[in-house]
Amino acid sequence: MIGFEDYARHDGLGLAERVRRRELSATELLDAALARLQAIDPALNAVVRRRDAAARTEAARIDADLARGDEQAAAAPFVGVPYLLKDLIATIAGEPTGHGTRLLANLPMPQDSELVRRLRAAGLVIAARTNTPEFGLTPVTEPALYGPTRNPWALDRSAGGSSGGSAAAVAARIVPMASGGDGGGSIRIPASCCGLFGLKPSRGRVPTGPAFGEIWDGLAVEHAITRTVRDSAALLDASAGADAGAPYAAPPQARPFVDEVATEPGRLRIAFSAQTHFGSKVHPDCVAAMRDAAELLASLGHEVDEAALPVEREAWSVAFVTVLAAQTRAQIEAVAAAAGARVRAADFEPATYALGLLGRSIGASRYAAARHTLQMAARKLAPFFARHDLLLTPTLGSPPPLIGALQPKTAELRAMRAINAAGAGWLLDRLGVVGPLAERSFDFIPFTPLFNVTGQPAMSVPLWWNEQGLPIGVQLVGRFGDEATLLRVAGQLERARPWADRVPPAV
Repeated sequence: MIGFEDYARHDGLGLAERVRRRELSATELLDAALARLQAIDPALNAVVRRRDAAARTEAARIDADLARGDEQAAAAPFVGVPYLLKDLIATIAGEPTGHGTRLLANLPMPQDSELVRRLRAAGLVIAARTNTPEFGLTPVTEPALYGPTRNPWALDRSAGGSSGGSAAAVAARIVPMASGGDGGGSIRIPASCCGLFGLKPSRGRVPTGPAFGEIWDGLAVEHAITRTVRDSAALLDASAGADAGAPYAAPPQARPFVDEVATEPGRLRIAFSAQTHFGSKVHPDCVAAMRDAAELLASLGHEVDEAALPVEREAWSVAFVTVLAAQTRAQIEAVAAAAGARVRAADFEPATYALGLLGRSIGASRYAAARHTLQMAARKLAPFFARHDLLLTPTLGSPPPLIGALQPKTAELRAMRAINAAGAGWLLDRLGVVGPLAERSFDFIPFTPLFNVTGQPAMSVPLWWNEQGLPIGVQLVGRFGDEATLLRVAGQLERARPWADRVPPAV
């Protein structure tokens, strides 16, 4: 039996190596994860659905395969390592993927997603599903259905969203890593809030099948939140590559991503800027974290200069919300159809349904124009990334917010409920009801959504904590398809200023 301290000090690759050497069994690791979950999750609310029995069966199967000398099982990079799966997008056959919404909470999915197949092939044991806001729409994890996920660094603070349940669980040492999806920052946001490493891969790097071609018009991509860079890289090696019927694929990597982590990056041209891309406010702590990271990168031999992106903030933010509203309406209708129900405001959170009503009121030409505006963003930023290898920004516009700070105000809820009941999406547009909510969210996440728009890889790196002891991440962005450079720099930063052993007070 492995004790908690021994379990918690290892990353995923470290635990797998102990299973491979038969020092521990997959079952023992799962027992440790479930015991930790039982002890800490009542304070965090990170997990919404446990799968103890199924996970025990999976762990026992791995142990039996290793006992009989199965070489394929032993070669799996994360053999026997417990893992948590965000309750959004990824599916397990015969089990719900709840999307944080009532109609899907108990509806079994017909098949495993390709990503889940690859995670299992990598040796991971999926122990539970993690909390997420409804449809993953908000940068905090506070769904009405399950309640808020709390940050292990300060329980009155948000763990971020939409992968907040996964981030809180990793920070609290329930598991060494957990899955996330990122359509506007939803891996990087909670990674920053919880003092973890979070990489959003390039568009097309990770499979989306068989249920999707692209998600949110290509804005969203799945990957993970981890304590160490090498776990993220090795997991990307295990999951990357187009699946059958994929609409496109990211450029193939030159060699395994995990090999990049220990490779020195050489002297890079790195720009840094706290100029917002969306929203308008940046907290001094976030600027301080960025400037500290710039100094660290310069001390490591990089050419670091302040230079801002050419940003069309208003046009891009309006186009982003337009596409998101249209996709939300489509998702509302798809969920109702899957549940055999008619579309009703009562089945969704007021803000979700209101955004969907706005989407229903958007004409096809306006939607197409918004897509074009977003696609042109990548074209307009290309010259900047021809001159610079990386861009450094704060990850977020503020430290982790208090629980409830980004929720609709009472008057906003009242207006949304009235308009939702009337089905008058055009009023939302005319009266600007959704605008204040979007502005508050964009002020919290002024740096992350742009790189969902362009499809570039981006990561949040935990290098700085403020005077209140709250983690403040910094974001580094690479050229499209160039996760390798990001991982080399992440490895260099991790060696220069290790963070994996920093433990939150709740732990």
